[in-house]
Amino acid sequence: MDLVPALQEPLQQPLKSVLGPATAKVMAEHLGLHTVGDLLHHYPRRYEERGQLTHLADLPMDEHVTVVAQVADARLHTFASAKAPRGKGQRLEVTITDGSGRLQLVFFGHGVHKPHKELLPGTRAMFAGKVSVFNRRLQLAHPAYELLRGDGDETVETWAGALIPIYPATAKLESWKIGKALQTVLPTAEEAVDPLPDGLREGRGLVPLPEALLKIHRPHTKADIADARARLKWDEAFVLQVALARRRHADAQLPAVARTPKPDGLLTAFDDRLPFTLTEGQQKVSREIFGDLATEHPMHRLLQGEVGSGKTMVALRAMLAVVDAGGQAAMLAPTEVLAQQHHRSVVEMMGELAEGGMLGGSEHATKVVLLTGSMGAAARRQALLDLVTGEAGIVIGTHALIEDKVQFHDLGLVVVDEQHRFGVEQRDALRGKGRQPPHLLVMTATPIPRTVAMTVFGDLETSVLDQLPAGRSPIASHVVPAADKPHFLSRAWERVREEVENGHQAYVVCPRIGDEEVDPKKKSAEDDAEKRPPLAVLEVADQLAKGPLSGLKVEVLHGRMHPDDKDAVMRRFAAGETDVLVATTVIEVGVNVPNATAVVIMDADRFGVSQLHQLRGRVGRGSAPGLCLLVTEMPEASPARQRLNAVAATLDGFELSRIDLEQRREGDVLGQAQSGARTSLRMLAVIEDEEIIAEAREEATTVVEADPDLQNLPGLRTALDALLDEEREQYLEKG
Repeated sequence: MDLVPALQEPLQQPLKSVLGPATAKVMAEHLGLHTVGDLLHHYPRRYEERGQLTHLADLPMDEHVTVVAQVADARLHTFASAKAPRGKGQRLEVTITDGSGRLQLVFFGHGVHKPHKELLPGTRAMFAGKVSVFNRRLQLAHPAYELLRGDGDETVETWAGALIPIYPATAKLESWKIGKALQTVLPTAEEAVDPLPDGLREGRGLVPLPEALLKIHRPHTKADIADARARLKWDEAFVLQVALARRRHADAQLPAVARTPKPDGLLTAFDDRLPFTLTEGQQKVSREIFGDLATEHPMHRLLQGEVGSGKTMVALRAMLAVVDAGGQAAMLAPTEVLAQQHHRSVVEMMGELAEGGMLGGSEHATKVVLLTGSMGAAARRQALLDLVTGEAGIVIGTHALIEDKVQFHDLGLVVVDEQHRFGVEQRDALRGKGRQPPHLLVMTATPIPRTVAMTVFGDLETSVLDQLPAGRSPIASHVVPAADKPHFLSRAWERVREEVENGHQAYVVCPRIGDEEVDPKKKSAEDDAEKRPPLAVLEVADQLAKGPLSGLKVEVLHGRMHPDDKDAVMRRFAAGETDVLVATTVIEVGVNVPNATAVVIMDADRFGVSQLHQLRGRVGRGSAPGLCLLVTEMPEASPARQRLNAVAATLDGFELSRIDLEQRREGDVLGQAQSGARTSLRMLAVIEDEEIIAEAREEATTVVEADPDLQNLPGLRTALDALLDEEREQYLEKG
């Protein structure tokens, strides 16, 4: 991060390597560490105390672990085998203990000699290996180990004092080897340039960067670790927030056309047609958006709203306001199914106001066109013509809208649906379609905790819709443990039949389509553990139609179908001609069929928390209550089951997104959220460190307003260049 020449030195060079070539190669390939600075920022995951042993009782299966423990006993066995038929085979079994539990180590063949001499009862050492089960007991086979001698020799010296740092390691490079490599480069920490302005650092009582790096890698006390962490968290939060503040500052300098709706124009005509009143939330958010649209800088707003909170209505009113003011509005959806759906619902909501230039169109009307990759040539030509002449005020489409051929008459507003599937570069490409940068409204139905919004979407202002419109019904959610209680699954299908008999419809969601070629060599470890691949749409639909749902009209929908077929299936389902739709997650966002009241999610443990919440939001969209059944074969005590119980226990998306974040690493959240978000948060925990992030955002805004180019803060500029280099690399990787 804070790289200066000494810290930019590569770990491996042709003539003089900082580390041995083999170590440097593994660090580059497996840990992404290339320079001295990278290695200094590879922080310990935790620390072991000499006197206090790790909990062998809590070891995770199949993970690479490092433990500090004492040898309780060691026994050498001989046995006969194919390789050693005369009983010459040797196996060394060593039992280690840490007071909380015991663990068996095994060594075979020639590998027994060294540990047999060294691992005597009473010896203490660090052991690293992958935890497996043999004869129902946990064991490490052929672990690497390093003796902890208390006789003042170099190992004790190297692992500074009483606290032993345990580093994120790989099977090819144990934690203590990383620790030794760090000891080699630690003196260069003195040359690290501090990115924090002096006033800020002193005002918050943070230690200087070189001191923080020394204390994180060679702490003498727990207080050292706390000082170092507090400081390094601030670095990460602050540098990231400065990058975002500069993006906001640059955006605010751009010119935009202010768009204010005509007093008695399209928007007024639309509002007069509405058969209901907007919720307070919708009115408040609309006021924020109209305020932004009326300024001469481009709006950059993120609109978060639970499934069904009426985001589309708010976005449509913003689009109508821009059309009223003489501009055009474009709405981008992540998939064709969704683009078609938005187009249908916008045209329905607008009625004759969407029939600009047609007989029967209202005097205020405009044209609403659809533009997707799979349209016929003639329809596409007409749509492009309507855009370039300005005949169409509103266009709804997929990424096809960003193509070079697409020209607008006067693009004033871009609405992006489900931003987390849509990168910064794509936003910028669309922005370049206007004569001046258009206003931007980003919508997401994935509830994002406030700090993640500040970290990932930090270049956008945020509005939240948290009320559900009148007429939305409650959804009951239940976990169906198919393996423990098969009769629960039979009851689930009975419930689906009951919903259909009452005139309603249902979804069944599966993780896989089922027409994929499964390469036997590529079976994942997960599938091995499960002994079966995830359930597939085509198989499940077939079994249901012949079995528990026979006699009902069952259809399938998945992403590999031809767009026209998909559209036809959705139309039949929306019209109530199909009773049960068996689908993949293509129905996750935006599909709106108020008559669908039940959703059964098969292998629910294979979906993320926010995905389950989105899928559940497909039901209860009308006046009848919704039912969501989460089917799983995972055992009661498993983390997957606890996750499902959490989803069943609350309908609050923000609460679920916190649970989701706590269970996954922040990197996943930031990485999936948008390309260019920094996934390498090494120290900062987005949920726990809410205060630091909020304060860093304020400080960053102040610093950037006073000195946008950071002329007076060379250390901060260096750190920022390093961060943005990583971002650029990620852009390229994701490109």
